Amino acid sequence: MNTYVSNRVLKINVGFLLAAGVGNHHDSAFDVPTVKVADDLTVDYVRGPIRLSRTAAGILVQGQLEVGITGECYRCLDDVTQNVTIPVEELYAYPPTSTSEFSVLEDAVLDLAPLLRAEVMLASTNGVLCREDCKGLCPECGTNLNYDTCDCASNAIDPRLAGLKNFLK
Repeated sequence: MNTYVSNRVLKINVGFLLAAGVGNHHDSAFDVPTVKVADDLTVDYVRGPIRLSRTAAGILVQGQLEVGITGECYRCLDDVTQNVTIPVEELYAYPPTSTSEFSVLEDAVLDLAPLLRAEVMLASTNGVLCREDCKGLCPECGTNLNYDTCDCASNAIDPRLAGLKNFLK
């Protein structure tokens, strides 16, 4: 059973804005629950205001979107939900050209999903920590050191450095 809404909610019909002409704009807001943005990305929510402005080159999309991303802590692998603010400012070309990355399709539909996917991927490349003092996993036995302790760390000596132990005596 799917627990997310379709990414069709990220497709906006801008035919009314294209017909209105250059200089017109439309303000809107997103408040979407869990949405599957792409095959490789599902976000917990998308919220925030956007402005669609008609320009001579197409539709300018501007806004600040709050996106909930669930990922793994890069130290201990626990699930972490992170709120990411994504500033959006992108020109969707109309009519579509081969040189523009984003464009309004011939049916006057503007699809925010590819832009949102790209921005979320960029925002989440730094990795996520469950907390600043995360102790991570024991490299020997895999114990999550945030919840348990183990004896591996105190006994483990890298065999390449074992000779240095003699200098401590």
